[in-house]
Amino acid sequence: MSKKKIPFLNREISWLYFNDRVLQEAADETVPLIERIKFLSIFSSNLEEFYRVRVATMTRLTNLNDKAKALLGFNPRKILNEIKNIVVKQERKFDQLFQATLINELAQNRIFILNDTQLNVSRGEFVKNHFRDKILSNLVPIMLDMDKPFPELKDRYLYFFVKLSKKDTKVREKYALIEIPPNLPRFLVLPETNDLKFIILAEDIIRYCLDDIFYVFTYDNLEAYSIQLTRDAELDIDKNINDKFIEDLKSSLEKRKKGKPMRLLYDSAMPLNMLTVLVNKLKLEAESLIPGNRYHKFGDFISFPNVGKKELEYAPNVPLKVHDLHRTQSMFNKVAQRDYLVNLPYQSYDYIILFLREAAIDPKVTEIQITLYRLAENSKVINALINAAKNGKAVSVLLELKARFDEQANIFWTTRLMEEGVKVNYGLTDYKVHSKICLVKRIEKEKPVYYANLATGNFNEKTAGLYCDHSIFTARKEITNDLVKLFDALSKRTVTKGFRHLIVSPLESRSKLVNFINREIRNAKAGKIAYILLKVNSLADEGIISKLYDASNAGVKIQLIIRGICCLVPGVKGFSENITAISIIDKFLEHARVYIFSNNGKNDMYLSSADLMSRNFEHRVEVGFPVLDPDVKQEIQDIIDLQLQDNTKSRQINALNNNKYHKNRLSKKIRAQVDTYNYLKTKHQL
Repeated sequence: MSKKKIPFLNREISWLYFNDRVLQEAADETVPLIERIKFLSIFSSNLEEFYRVRVATMTRLTNLNDKAKALLGFNPRKILNEIKNIVVKQERKFDQLFQATLINELAQNRIFILNDTQLNVSRGEFVKNHFRDKILSNLVPIMLDMDKPFPELKDRYLYFFVKLSKKDTKVREKYALIEIPPNLPRFLVLPETNDLKFIILAEDIIRYCLDDIFYVFTYDNLEAYSIQLTRDAELDIDKNINDKFIEDLKSSLEKRKKGKPMRLLYDSAMPLNMLTVLVNKLKLEAESLIPGNRYHKFGDFISFPNVGKKELEYAPNVPLKVHDLHRTQSMFNKVAQRDYLVNLPYQSYDYIILFLREAAIDPKVTEIQITLYRLAENSKVINALINAAKNGKAVSVLLELKARFDEQANIFWTTRLMEEGVKVNYGLTDYKVHSKICLVKRIEKEKPVYYANLATGNFNEKTAGLYCDHSIFTARKEITNDLVKLFDALSKRTVTKGFRHLIVSPLESRSKLVNFINREIRNAKAGKIAYILLKVNSLADEGIISKLYDASNAGVKIQLIIRGICCLVPGVKGFSENITAISIIDKFLEHARVYIFSNNGKNDMYLSSADLMSRNFEHRVEVGFPVLDPDVKQEIQDIIDLQLQDNTKSRQINALNNNKYHKNRLSKKIRAQVDTYNYLKTKHQL
């Protein structure tokens, strides 16, 4: 089957359809109002990162010659144009949703977002005093000389482009730039009146007080419009991992701040003559211009204050317990008997911290090895590892410095760990270490016994409260023997193969998954039970997609649960008639990776750190691991079944890319995330 002929949706375009599903949540009237505003924030933050990374990469590709474009299989310039068309439509939908819908619904709940033109005398005085006390000293405008180069705009910072003019047209207008510091509180709650709540944004406070900033001038007309520049955030660094690597990375992070402009988001109310000045001075191309509303950097709205009823937000779930695991009983004694599963965020992340804490103080534990990718700001994981080292344990941490946008934090943690006596390996030369694995060595009856924690998500207690992941504790030798081999290779800053039970990238994942799919194809042709379920964040690898099409044509039933990018096109005659795909966007971020292969009814199940993307197969160290405990396997299967039955928050992924809500014939309303919590609550309270 020719790669060129198979149905394959460009990954950038597919990602934009995913972000549109996030926008759907903001439009969903059944979602609490403040949560809808937060989904707008998530949409905005997602799009910002998309421009910093994916559009930046695509822009770089436009510099390649025609022959190179042919090898890519697509025209980058054409994709960039398509991206802009989709993004402009989404931004219009975003603006309409915020300005016409959500602001009105806030008003219905007696909450008002006021701008600088809507302040009465008393509230105006309150704002003036706040500005003079808390904001003014942070603002130093740059008066622009149009005959000199334009100042360097910082990546993702919020700015005001200001025009100062006089009614006397003989006086030449002047321009200024105001940088709004990122640590400036974005929202100010104003005194309420008659049970009416009022909020004003920092930008409108500044607009209201422009006279206080430019009082030394005699201009009688001040116009200020917000702009935000997004830059290329891809790093160009020397791949050699040596003592100089951290300094090279720090240097590259500084350069990231001055990367090529990818997108200028501007207030569409800005007069054309002002916009023209900006475009000319910043030397922007047409596709970089994205019209928006008066408020940018909408990611800050994730912390929009709820000054109304508590019903305007999702009620917090109390983290559930895992049956038979107790804070005051040894986890090693429990895990020695059987595997335990923690389903995040429904169940408490404390079990992972308790596992590390016990390892840190247990006299029988001699060694802890762990791979870390993204960490919480005040990491309890790091604290446990440091205390383990202080207690004389040999602690080895592979801390991936190339974790995108977490590089600076991971440099900090590397230094902190090394200062406390922890052995730190900060990555491999050619591969990101993206696996989520921990191995503890314990001496029992004078022999080494190993205990492991393997997960689909990071060792990060903050995201564990928001991301849906699976984390397994096991002492099975099938798993731990493979982990000993893997950690030995990583300690030597290399990769290896020949694992009996684990699926490890970059040397074996692709071939093992292809073998699993081929087995289902053989079984289907032999009239045996043949079925595949894949739950991942992204499905973009052409080789795997082509193989799934082969399986579909052989009669293998394939069900996909894909949160984000899906380049496979389901339901296409001659390719994917036996493939269905859904995407679930809800309160929590679906993050788990689950692979299930029927194997003629045996249902081989694997969890993994890897999505089905070329980078995960070829450029990362990823670990997939079998679920061997029957009870654990059944629990994961039950959760997957709820997701497949979801008729509330799941959307169809189809050839139309219309994000139509997935409905099934069940008379009962199924909302996977709510029903999963209730299922686990009932099961584990026994």
